[in-house]
Amino acid sequence: MHRLNNELVQSGQLADHEMLERFMRLPEKAIQFGEGNFLRGFVDWMVHEMNRQGIFNGRIVAIQPTPHGKVVPKLNAQNGLYTFVQRGIEDNQVIDKRQIIASVSRGINPYTDWNQLLELAENPEIQMVFSNTTEAGIAYTEEPYNPAESPLSFPGKLTACLYHRYNTFQGSPEAAWSIIPCELIENNGPTLREMVLKVADHWELPSEFKNWVLQYNRFCTTLVDRIVTGYPKDNIQQFQEELGYEDELLTVGEPYHLFAIDSDPYVEEQIPFKQAGLNVHWGDVTPFRELKVKILNGAHTMMCAAGYLSGKQTVLDVMEDSLLHAFVIKGTFEEILPVVNMEEETKRKFANSVLERFRNPFAKHYLLDISLNGISKFRTRLLPTLVSYVHAYKQLPATLVYSFAVLLVFYSQEYRIRDHEQTLRFFHDVWSQSEDLEPIADQILTNRDLWGDDLTEIAGLKERTVLHLSRILTDGINLSEVL
Repeated sequence: MHRLNNELVQSGQLADHEMLERFMRLPEKAIQFGEGNFLRGFVDWMVHEMNRQGIFNGRIVAIQPTPHGKVVPKLNAQNGLYTFVQRGIEDNQVIDKRQIIASVSRGINPYTDWNQLLELAENPEIQMVFSNTTEAGIAYTEEPYNPAESPLSFPGKLTACLYHRYNTFQGSPEAAWSIIPCELIENNGPTLREMVLKVADHWELPSEFKNWVLQYNRFCTTLVDRIVTGYPKDNIQQFQEELGYEDELLTVGEPYHLFAIDSDPYVEEQIPFKQAGLNVHWGDVTPFRELKVKILNGAHTMMCAAGYLSGKQTVLDVMEDSLLHAFVIKGTFEEILPVVNMEEETKRKFANSVLERFRNPFAKHYLLDISLNGISKFRTRLLPTLVSYVHAYKQLPATLVYSFAVLLVFYSQEYRIRDHEQTLRFFHDVWSQSEDLEPIADQILTNRDLWGDDLTEIAGLKERTVLHLSRILTDGINLSEVL
């Protein structure tokens, strides 16, 4: 079986070989720090879509972020080509779509080929930088500056490239970059800019360079959302037989995607995502962050303990159970959505897309994985919604309170719970000291370290929690109480 690469494209055996050959002649326009599954199934796929419609006409150079990466050699062996498979539910239809993506021109290992990256910084056609170096990647590392060697950190590499570009083009404003980080941290753009300036200070680079970075380079704040599971090692042979070629970089992801980018109109014109019909929103990302945390993450946390204590293993198991499904629907549409501050149609559309994602028949999203640090997740994802609901409607939200009680029962049992040792010790001590539920609930709800507040101050919450705890511990999960 042939390997996916330029030779296979030129052989004419692939259905889209003429289009792929045209794409592979496009100029390099972007640098991408990171070459992993997510970027290949998100940004690189988006650029391919724009190229397919003839509205971007450029390719990306992927930079290996760590010294021991294994993707760049595979990328170069396949001439930047790889297959992206979209599998899931969209508009109530099962999607199972395969595309050969040709938006990546090549990969560079900066630790062995630093000059190649500097040459990109000298290229006037390079207009933008994308990145996904994990949340830990946008962090300051004190390291020496050697113009002939790659720094270890991502901010170090970016600073070195910017400084080389600044010198090459003598500080021209037109040489500035649009920098679009995809790391999942709040204010990722300004945070990255702060790291670059901190590195510049440590390296004692000229103040004129720092002014150029501040005045002309655009550091965008973003929010990204797409589940990309990556290489399907469990059934790769089946994929290869169906495709008719070998692909070491085959990447699987869901159909849903969301890219929120806060930047000026110049960047929106540079990268015509919206024109390509992609789910990209320009402007303040805060509402979309709220949507994701409160609806997607909130619904996950709401269902997690109730689903697991009902004998379910995955999110799909929950969605295929009539009572649990109704529980998720009620909590999402009757208790979470009403207190999300966003236009009604937008938040309902997002909520419906979330429920479709939960029903993805190709994904195995285990409830025990979602339960990681479940207490802090409830605090950040659901507790603010619960409080807002009480303030707005002067009553307790039934499903959220029930999910809270079930979570407390979950932490009373000997499961494979993964949480901070201090949290686990607290719940073990509380549940082992007494069988009287009133003082147990009192100790838990008044623990400000867990919740940030004394939850007994929420009218009726302690009493309702004790009632649910008693019934769950006696009779098990009974969702009909709140439906």
